Amino acid sequence: MFRGLRASSSEERAERERTTAAAAWAYIRTETGSAAVLLAATLTALVWVNVAPGSYAEVWQTHLAVVLGGHGVELTLRDWVNSGLMTLFFLVVGLEARREFDLGELRDRRRIPLPMLAGISGMVVPVAFYLAVNAGRPSAHGWGTAMSTDTAFALGMMALLGSRFPPRLHTFILTVAVVDDFVALAVIAVAYSDHISWTPLIIGVAFLAVAFVVRGLGVRRGQVYAVLGIAAWVGFVHSGVDPLVVGLVLGLMSYAYPASRDALERATGLFRSFREQPTAELEREARLGIASALSPNDRLQRIWHPWSSYVIVPLFALANAGIHIDGPLLKDAFTSPITLGILLGYNLGKPVGIVGMAALSTWLSRGRMRPPVGWGAVLGGGTIAGIGFTVSLLIATLAFDGRQLDQAKIGVLSAVVLAMLITTAVALVTQRLPEERRARALLGTAQSVVDLTHPVDPGRDHVRGPLDAPVTVVEYGDFECPFCGQAESVVRELLSDFGDVRYVWRHLPLTDVHPHAQFAAEAAEAAAAQGRFWEMHDLLMDRQDALRVKDLVLHAADIGLDIETFKEALKSRTGKARVAQDVESADESGVSGTPTFFVNGRRHHGAYDIEGLSAAVMAARDRALLVEGGGR
Repeated sequence: MFRGLRASSSEERAERERTTAAAAWAYIRTETGSAAVLLAATLTALVWVNVAPGSYAEVWQTHLAVVLGGHGVELTLRDWVNSGLMTLFFLVVGLEARREFDLGELRDRRRIPLPMLAGISGMVVPVAFYLAVNAGRPSAHGWGTAMSTDTAFALGMMALLGSRFPPRLHTFILTVAVVDDFVALAVIAVAYSDHISWTPLIIGVAFLAVAFVVRGLGVRRGQVYAVLGIAAWVGFVHSGVDPLVVGLVLGLMSYAYPASRDALERATGLFRSFREQPTAELEREARLGIASALSPNDRLQRIWHPWSSYVIVPLFALANAGIHIDGPLLKDAFTSPITLGILLGYNLGKPVGIVGMAALSTWLSRGRMRPPVGWGAVLGGGTIAGIGFTVSLLIATLAFDGRQLDQAKIGVLSAVVLAMLITTAVALVTQRLPEERRARALLGTAQSVVDLTHPVDPGRDHVRGPLDAPVTVVEYGDFECPFCGQAESVVRELLSDFGDVRYVWRHLPLTDVHPHAQFAAEAAEAAAAQGRFWEMHDLLMDRQDALRVKDLVLHAADIGLDIETFKEALKSRTGKARVAQDVESADESGVSGTPTFFVNGRRHHGAYDIEGLSAAVMAARDRALLVEGGGR
């Protein structure tokens, strides 16, 4: 069998990589790799500071100034990382949150309140634990160190656990983490910023307002937003308010939307013009046309997410995780209220706050507001949220110094290790549950967001398999697309392996890249008029290199159709309207490339191999049975 199939043309491949689900999985894969790099950077910092403590301090205290016309910014190298590069990290967090808000689970606005409440509770409860341990002590000022989840590290750890938790948990925890980041930045600005200078702060806010207006005017030039963002950042730096908020706000401003078929067809035309006349002017037009088909959110994520995951966050760890460890420090740390408060806040307060608020909200709403996953998965999300590395260290450097800072760092690093171990234990225990209880614990009974705008109609759609099957797989396909031809063998194997799946084919001929696809689709409809749709479908898939009109007539003869009736149907194009209906439904569901699969109305992500589709079918079957109240 094949894995990770590729499109037959650069246009199709580019479009497919831009789909919402593919973007989500690309995000998760990036976090998986970055978690390993982040861990390596942390260990490097610990080794460096214990082998050569003088050089570690000297390097990160080096001053670097950027001056233009007598004005500029002068910071230490550590501050350039913490307040400069980390702004780009928060830009990526804002971009991903905006993508989920526009295209993901959160486009159903009814799903927003629960993770928002869980995010707030998941900060308040850890702070309460920290203050309970540090009450009446000067260290109580560091309460902000025990409240914020590290988005990158938490999602990276969750991705490393793979299939032990359902993918929908990522969206839930991402939303919790974004709320977390917003509140953390507000706390930094109010409680841990230096004396605020209002004039530069107003200037910085004004530049953000200008960026908002420019976005409303439809300006797509990245250079414009870069200039406005840098100006706002400088204003916040001089105001005494941490400038990280600039990145988050700009990320949330960036719209996310799927590439439309019209935009892709325009890009295809521009590329063909360049292919015929490869001039510099046409190259620029083709490049801009392809870029304009993408949403600003997609383009910015593709640029900055790898830098954030593999460079910026590891650099932050390298600059801040260094602790000169010795016996007395460890003894002091694990008896210190700072360290204990952080450990209790993250490893007990976080899961209690998140799971408790989710349960309370579900109970008070009588089930109308419930998590998108089961309670076992919610518990795993609550424990993994106990990773508070990045923002926690950032606040620790603002709240403490000297020995207390070292104690706080030990608490933060220990909480990371404990959160990983506890989450792994939750995953292992959940996996050992009986099959039905495990499905309920992981998947829950909340209804899924439906991506397929036109439900399956057995009286109109072309259906294979039992009509009352609990799982329906819909494919939008193109008979001339080699990628669809490869996927066909997977579909046939899927239907052979699962007896309770119905499969639906809908037409989406990509006429700009496949000149014979439209007539092939109409030929299939002509065969359907004689009750032989699936025979013609299978033959067209097996003979994708023979789709001219004379070939279609030969195919009709091979499956025993009335040839004259078939020819008349092709000539009068009686199937054109039926194909157009499928194309219209594809457009309304945001489909612009082939093949695109929907499983029980939800768009399938990942590879179109037998393992990927089988996993999606089994998860959909489990969820369908759970929602209906039945057993496995």
